Amino acid sequence: MTVDRKTEHPVDPLFTKRWSPRAYSGEPIDDATLMRLFEAARWAPSASNLQPWRFLYGKAGTAAWQPIFNSLVPFNQSWAAKASVLIAVVSRVRSTPPGKTEKVDNVWHAFDAGAAWQNLALQASLLGWYAHGMGGFDNAALRQALNVPEDHAIHAVAAAPARTRRRGGLRPRVPPRDRRRRGRCHCHPA
Repeated sequence: MTVDRKTEHPVDPLFTKRWSPRAYSGEPIDDATLMRLFEAARWAPSASNLQPWRFLYGKAGTAAWQPIFNSLVPFNQSWAAKASVLIAVVSRVRSTPPGKTEKVDNVWHAFDAGAAWQNLALQASLLGWYAHGMGGFDNAALRQALNVPEDHAIHAVAAAPARTRRRGGLRPRVPPRDRRRRGRCHCHPA
C-alpha cells in the first residue's frame, strides 16, 4: 500500500506506512504469521525486563473469538466482524522484580504493554498486514469471559490483521510541537 503522509521531521517510512484500518476482508492469517506478530511483541522493552503484557486472542470461527467480539461496543463490532483475529491486550499490575522475593505494584505495566502492542502493530505493517487497537469494549464483560485475574489490567482489544486498501485520506496527525514541551508540563486539563 502506498501512503503519502508528510512528516515535519524525517522518520523511517515504517512509521508513516502503519495505519489502523476498519475495513477487513476476512482473509485468514496462518498461525506462523500470527506467531511472528507475538514474537515481535516479545522483544519490546520493559521495566526490569518484567514483560508484564499478555495477549489473549481468538481467531475468527473459533470459540475463543466470540467472547472477545461480544465485548466490543456496537460500532466496533460493525467493522471488526471481518477481522481474522481479535486480541485482548492485558498486563500484570503486580510483579516480582529481579532480586526481590515478593510481588510489588508495577507502575510501568501499562507503558510496557503499550510498547509490546506497538511492536506487534509495526511487525504486522512490515509483513503487509495492519492492526487496529480499540478502547471501545466492555472491560468487565471481557474480564469475566476470558477469566482475567484481578491483578491484571485489560488495556485494549485489537483487530488484526488486515490486508486492505486505504479508503480515502487518513486523518492528519497532531504535529510534534503540540505534543512536546521542554522542561515543565504546560498541559491543559481536559
